Amino acid sequence: MSIETRTTEGQVSDRALHFLKALVERYIREGQPVGSRTLAKDTGLDLSPATVRNVMADLEDLGLVVSPHTSAGRVPTVAGYRLFVDTLLTVRPPSEDDIASLRTRFDSRSDAKSLVETASTLLSGITHLAGVVMLPRHERNVFRQIELLPLSGTRVLAILVTSEGEVHNRIIATERRFTASQLEQTSNYLNEIFTGQDIKDVRKRLVEDLKSTHRNMDQLMMRAVMLAHEVIESAERKDDCFIAGQTNLMEFGELASMERLRQLFEAFNEKREILHILDRCIAADGVQIFIGEESGYSLLDDCSVVTQTYRVDDEVVGVLGVIGPTRMDYQRVIPIVDVTARLLAAALRQ
Repeated sequence: MSIETRTTEGQVSDRALHFLKALVERYIREGQPVGSRTLAKDTGLDLSPATVRNVMADLEDLGLVVSPHTSAGRVPTVAGYRLFVDTLLTVRPPSEDDIASLRTRFDSRSDAKSLVETASTLLSGITHLAGVVMLPRHERNVFRQIELLPLSGTRVLAILVTSEGEVHNRIIATERRFTASQLEQTSNYLNEIFTGQDIKDVRKRLVEDLKSTHRNMDQLMMRAVMLAHEVIESAERKDDCFIAGQTNLMEFGELASMERLRQLFEAFNEKREILHILDRCIAADGVQIFIGEESGYSLLDDCSVVTQTYRVDDEVVGVLGVIGPTRMDYQRVIPIVDVTARLLAAALRQ
């Protein structure tokens, strides 16, 4: 995922790119602003301090690095990381021995949920970041049937059956009394529209319908949408993806404030926005990298997300990846995500 920057590779000199690469690599390793003297040593170039400062100033003018208020050193911006990842990064694939070692962690006799959980644990354990894996699409929760029954007063019993064979009961307090006939008609209407659809898609459709003006709906539609939304809200599963290693993020100073961690852990627990990011990658080809605000989710503005799809029978059925600080070790993380996706796919096929 690329974002607009004030520069492209062609507008940055080879010397500036060399310095940017060294700065990003040093910052990824240490997490501290990088000064001109340190950078001159890292690049191995015989340049005067004034020349180094000028190159750093050029990078800052281009929006690729920034100087924090508390330090004379510089740190990469999202645009700097993006240029580094797109043009300066050399990714080394894992060795055959490493791949063989990873493969032994996947037990092909396990069910899909166990394999997905293994993959998320494996990703977090190897990268020391948060590993996230979406359940295969064919393992997702699907709307099978809903039945609405009248109770005393204005209460309605909603019974939702999903593809997992799970039954969700919800007593709904309505604003008026409904007859058994009206509720049966409403149930038939909902079953005709939603049977076979993913619960997540059903909920999205209902939310959109609730936002639309009531003038566009007849009474049956209004009644159906309002009642269905109540029960779907409580039934929507939160295990459409597995997340492991959230506590790894506490090791990174830039994410370690209590308020920042509280917000991140709430996002991991809720999962909805995380799933939305993964859903956007379903149709993408290859490894996808969202840096900072590129994810479109403000709680991840200080994080990067690296994802890869996985396939069964040549069909993309899910996405996996890692979430960590923007200064994650992309050179190491990207091939691990890619290989794990291939190993998970192979285990699911067996």
